[in-house]
Parts: sequence; C-alpha cells; structure tokens
Amino acid sequence: MKVDFHTHSTGSDGSNTPNELLNLALEKNIEYLSITDHDTLDGVKSLENFKDLKKLKFVPGVEISAEFPTTLHLLGYGFDSNNERLNKVLEELQEFRKKRNVLMIKNMQKLGFQITLEELKKEAGGELIGRPHFASLMVKKNYVSNKQEAFDKYLKKGAPLYLDKKRLEPKDAILLIKEAGGVVVLAHPYQTKLDEQNLDNLIRELVDYGLDGIEAYYSLHTKEMIERYKALAKKYDLFITAGSDYHGTNKAGIEMGINISKEELEAFLNILRML
Repeated sequence: MKVDFHTHSTGSDGSNTPNELLNLALEKNIEYLSITDHDTLDGVKSLENFKDLKKLKFVPGVEISAEFPTTLHLLGYGFDSNNERLNKVLEELQEFRKKRNVLMIKNMQKLGFQITLEELKKEAGGELIGRPHFASLMVKKNYVSNKQEAFDKYLKKGAPLYLDKKRLEPKDAILLIKEAGGVVVLAHPYQTKLDEQNLDNLIRELVDYGLDGIEAYYSLHTKEMIERYKALAKKYDLFITAGSDYHGTNKAGIEMGINISKEELEAFLNILRML
C-alpha cells in the first residue's frame, strides 16, 4: 500500500495548501495521509469537515520540535484537535516564532538585506513564517542563487542569521500529545545523529515518557537504517510508521508517498481505528 504520515502544508513551512495535499495524495493513489505541520494545527483544522473519499483516509497530525543537542522531532496522531491545553501550548510556540522572525528581519537589515515582515507574510501566504520563506524571498530578491545557498550561508544552525526557536522538553512534548488522546512517534531517527547505542538509550528514555512508535520508513532512510529502526521498534514493543516529510517546492527532491506492506503498518492502523 502507499501511505504518507508525514507531510507539511502552508500551515507551517510547506508550499501546498492542505486541500492541495489531499488532491495530490488522491492523484498518487495514497490510501492514508497525515498533515503534520510544525507546532501548529492550522492546516489540520482547515480540513475538519473532511470526509473519507473512499480511496483516502485523513489522519490529523502534528510535528513538535523537542529540546535536544541535535534534532529531535516528535509526531503526534489521532489526538483531539480541540484539546484546550494542546492548542494553548502550540499557540505559545507560534507566538515565540513570530517574535523570532522580527529579530531575524532586524538582523538581516543590519547585514544589508532589504526584506520586510510584510514581504515575508506575502511569501508565506499568512502569519506563519518559517526559514524556507526567508530563503525563498532571498532567492527572489537575488541575494542568493537558490534556497540551499540561503540556508548554507545564512539560515542553518550556526549561520549568521540563525535564531533558535522555543522547544518543549521531550517528556513535555510526549505528555502533551498523550493527554490530548493521541499517540507519539519518533520522527526520522537519523536526524538525532546518535550512534547505535546512544539512540537505543534515547528511545528507552522516550518509551518511559510514553513513546508509542518509530518512523522507520522515511524518504531519506537507507535500507540499513530502516532495518535498524524496525529492530529497535521490536525491542521496545513500538509500532512503526512511514512518512516522506514532503514540503512541496520548499524541500526539493522529496516526493509524497511511501510504499509499505499493510502487514508492517497493521499495529499502527489498528491503533488509529481505535482512536
């Protein structure tokens, strides 16, 4: 079967609207789709009246960035999108992001980049602005030749214009989703940049907090990685998921959809049916 439990819309830093993602998924014969925007439910909520289209089942999702020395992202599924505390915490994270964007603009202007908040809002198609929108605007104004150059020279961690965003502690992020009735999955484990033993230690710690699954199938995982993550899932009695991390034109080279056997996803699908 073909599924994608990890995609991003214009609700955060994707280039496709939520409805465009649905239509693309239908075109690609995807059976299950989840929109997992960063620290926001705006994209999911715009589809709350979505009805099954027989060939496609939509699963509400979110991706939360957790505090960690490298990268630690947690995916939530099947939660109550109207949960008061979940919405409050995500709104606080977005408010911090807006303040960060204003500081980034000031720093850009000090370096001679003539970029305004109004231009960024137009580029993002709304209030939720991320680094891909900065990069896209820098390309359009001929400050860099492509988005990758914008990130490499100015926007990646450690670069002159990078400012960190507010993150939740891993335990708090997991409990937030669980308390809203959802399940929690470790996204793209390779991005933690941990060796085999330290990744094992991290997963054991996250399981103690309530981790439910591992995103074993991912667009940039090698066959060896997939087998390693499946083994870790089995060791800690976790289900596995599959997602592309599709961002449209904001992350070149990643196509929507992951091919996986129904048997491998059965544990996750059974849980979703119960939520």
